[in-house]
Amino acid sequence: MKTGKDEYRYRPVLFFVLAYFFTWIFWIPAIYLPESISPLLMLIGLIAPAVVSTVFVLLSGSDALKQDLKNKLIGFYKVKWLNVFWAVIVFAAVIVCSILLSLLFGQSPDQFSFSEDFSFTGVGIAGAFLTITVASIIEEVGWKGYCEDSIGNYMNWFWESMIFGALWSFWHFPLIFIQGTYQAGLMVNPLYVVNFFVSGIPMGFVITWVYLASDRSILACMIFHLFVNFMQEKIAMTQETKCIETVVITVVTIIIVAVKKDMFFETDHVGRLLEYHQETR
Repeated sequence: MKTGKDEYRYRPVLFFVLAYFFTWIFWIPAIYLPESISPLLMLIGLIAPAVVSTVFVLLSGSDALKQDLKNKLIGFYKVKWLNVFWAVIVFAAVIVCSILLSLLFGQSPDQFSFSEDFSFTGVGIAGAFLTITVASIIEEVGWKGYCEDSIGNYMNWFWESMIFGALWSFWHFPLIFIQGTYQAGLMVNPLYVVNFFVSGIPMGFVITWVYLASDRSILACMIFHLFVNFMQEKIAMTQETKCIETVVITVVTIIIVAVKKDMFFETDHVGRLLEYHQETR
């Protein structure tokens, strides 16, 4: 990864190859191991993208890239708290609208309540809450520390969001075969599985909006990701309602892109992402 002092060539393909490899090399064996052992392997696989991302930055030879990661991690001043608040409100509204629409299809109003348990098993309630918290934090270090910028450096943020959403969603694929995971619980109906992977694409747009609106702050994304994970786990929505939710979040995504078209379709940063954000800071 040898570059000049003030420029760096992002390598998104290599990043995804390594991130997938070092995740799946632990997740695939977990398919065949008992639930008492698989959580450890899943945790190791979970942190793989963050490790790969950090290694890419540290070995980049680019002082600008290293400083950029530092700013994104500890630059709390960068967070636009009002935008994060509105993102949380928007997602909460998506859930409410999805449940209300589901009532038209015979779903229960009891969905407007908190579920007693988490959807995955084998780690206990405290362990489950810790898992979704760690996932929110660690995943964003990997995806926002290097991944999204590595794609965004070569195209506008609309297409970056589309590609990232699809690749991030498919990254979870082995989990559908690991007993005790949320994804494995979807295997009772192929529609639920398809919905899970499709829903990652509009969510890719929403998380990009949160990221860019807070000047590429990883902390902002961690907070939003944690809220999404918690709401998806603890609100007692049925899987049928979550299919409706994917339609609703897609409509919301279209609105966000239309309102923020200057953000999603600008190309001034293409080929010079680090330099561009240094100029606009």
